[in-house]
Amino acid sequence: MARYTESVCRLCRREGTKLFLKGDRCYGAKCAVTRRNSAPGEHKQSRRRVSEYGHQLREKQKARRTYGVLERQFEGYFDEAERMKGVAGENLFELLERRLDNVVYRMGFCASRAQARQFVTHAHFTVNGKKVNIPSYLVSAGDVIAVKQQSRDIARFKEAREGADRVVPGWLSFNADGLEGTVVRLPVGDDIDLSIQRQLIVELYSR
Repeated sequence: MARYTESVCRLCRREGTKLFLKGDRCYGAKCAVTRRNSAPGEHKQSRRRVSEYGHQLREKQKARRTYGVLERQFEGYFDEAERMKGVAGENLFELLERRLDNVVYRMGFCASRAQARQFVTHAHFTVNGKKVNIPSYLVSAGDVIAVKQQSRDIARFKEAREGADRVVPGWLSFNADGLEGTVVRLPVGDDIDLSIQRQLIVELYSR
């Protein structure tokens, strides 16, 4: 599967905001946006005036890069969101939030979505007792996500058990002792704490 392999800090600098792609590093003084809040490249010091289309594109890119999905994947999510009942923008982010790699990250098992995607791919998690190694797997209300018994001695999972300070969103619950979490309900708009203007993404795909 194709994936982005360059420096993720360049993505944050390109968008001009923190996308929290490197876990704990993003909260410290070493964060690239904190040190150099300018676009990468030869003309990094001059941010040009952005058109309406440019604003729409930037919001789409923020969302796509935050969740770590490719262009065609993102388009597929939007097409499905439009077919669902309700507001397309909210449906889109509900689908992205339900991805297994995102849920693992939100529960505090991993420090970033990229790390969560890697751990899911390496089959360290089960969903309702069954091994799932597909990062894009969409969880449902009532699903129980747990660390596989053979993987519980991995250092990252020991940290999660000993006391992660991450705030778990209200649509999820997390049991540190059992290294498992439950999808209490499906996420809604207020559960998603991202500074992304969803309507601009809808407008982009409606052009």
